[in-house]
Amino acid sequence: MSALDNIPGSLLRKPSGKPEDEVVRTPSNYKPLRSFWLDKDKPYKQQFADMYFLRLTKIKPAVEQIAAVDWKEMVIGDEPVKKVERVLDIRQGELCWVTGTVFMDMPLKPNILEDVSKDRWLSAPISDKKYFSEDGLDSVALEDESGRIRLVGDVLKSIILVTGCIIAVMGTENVNGDLEVIDLKFPDLPPQPGRWTLSTPPATNDSAGRVKAKPEDEDAEMTDSQSEGSRGKIAIVSGLGFSGSDASHAIELDLLLEYLLGESLDPAAQQELSQISRLIIAGNSISVEERSAPEDEPAEKRAHKKYGYDSSSYNALPSQLLDEFLSALLPTLPVTLLPGAHDPANASYPQQPIHPAMFPNARSYAARPGSSDVGWFDTVTNPWEGEIEGWRVLGTGGQNVDDIFKYVNSDDRLGMMEAMCRWRCSAPTAPDTLWSYPFQDDDPFVMESCPHLFFVGCQPEFGTKVIEGPDGQTTRLIAVPSFSATQEVVLVDSETLEVTRVKIAAV
Repeated sequence: MSALDNIPGSLLRKPSGKPEDEVVRTPSNYKPLRSFWLDKDKPYKQQFADMYFLRLTKIKPAVEQIAAVDWKEMVIGDEPVKKVERVLDIRQGELCWVTGTVFMDMPLKPNILEDVSKDRWLSAPISDKKYFSEDGLDSVALEDESGRIRLVGDVLKSIILVTGCIIAVMGTENVNGDLEVIDLKFPDLPPQPGRWTLSTPPATNDSAGRVKAKPEDEDAEMTDSQSEGSRGKIAIVSGLGFSGSDASHAIELDLLLEYLLGESLDPAAQQELSQISRLIIAGNSISVEERSAPEDEPAEKRAHKKYGYDSSSYNALPSQLLDEFLSALLPTLPVTLLPGAHDPANASYPQQPIHPAMFPNARSYAARPGSSDVGWFDTVTNPWEGEIEGWRVLGTGGQNVDDIFKYVNSDDRLGMMEAMCRWRCSAPTAPDTLWSYPFQDDDPFVMESCPHLFFVGCQPEFGTKVIEGPDGQTTRLIAVPSFSATQEVVLVDSETLEVTRVKIAAV
């Protein structure tokens, strides 16, 4: 017992725990993929139509296989259902099915031709305005390389459909030239790779203390219970929103830093937090503030802008604060940084990594330029795909879900994420209403492998669920809330993919 304990009324106490106990951060098993990287010599002169043909070519065999099995030898009203190869092969009164690309004709959608006709060369800012209208003017069409046909029927009212998804529809053409849809099929979840497909599993100890390698199929099935002795946790946060003037949540950002570092906590809590093996920042680390010119500012000064941007209003403080935040974390915790709509990266999908030169202090932890090595600080694309702790992971900064949200009369963000998985496309509305690079050789947004974990950042609120595929695939969906609005961090168990959220609040 120390002498301080003998003083009556003393508030001083010796630290809990043993001083010799050393807290060691759980190592991170991490293998990023370059699925969405663009080459430096990518041109922008080609048209966008090739993307839809590439998407249809890649996904069509999968959806046709499902449709052929379910609709084989189906007879409705003494009439057998037959397959037609093209939309233009549909004949009035014949019961048939065909595969194509969905196109949503919505009057409230942005129209590039209208912008060009009005000499509006600069793109309008992205807004939260809905494309969906309740007056019944929206229509659904199915198209392929031959033509387009309008889809009608009550079955369309109960499902989520957006421009760019590939489906098979079964029905008959009516007197108006529309296809009366009786049933439709999605390609559903793609094949799912096993755990530890790309990386080597870590060694574990058996009951006798011998080191053994972990087999690929061990703990590969997702469960809904917290496993005992979990190796680690993955922290995911989005919407940090570092700002140059608005300090409304600056205290919470400091508390988040202390929480991840384990500062100001007792040894028991530090031991628990040491299980966090990696931090993923999923978009919008920088806050964009609307800067309006003062009323007393001269008109000629307000008009002196290049491409609608006033360089004199640039504020470097937000990126400096983010750099300080990252440089404080990186000595003890590896970080994966995805760009978002507000971050200093290209606006079109897929967003390329934020250049490490933006972070003078944190860039020393990044890989050298041109190197194939993975740095402790990994700036990646949005969307991003990789393998963490053996699990295949797909993540985005949220623009894909935010754009789908504008198409539908629903607030179910998890339902939209599930729909993307079953469409096998992580950004179906690109390039129609979601800015995108005009790919000609391949569509990287097509999901060729089913992820074990699919997260989307910068969402209004937290949400999670597990979806299952026809061949036993299981995918954990996570809607990561914006930290600037909710002050919440998501923790994912690296063995069970169970999810918990932590509230960081100043009391």
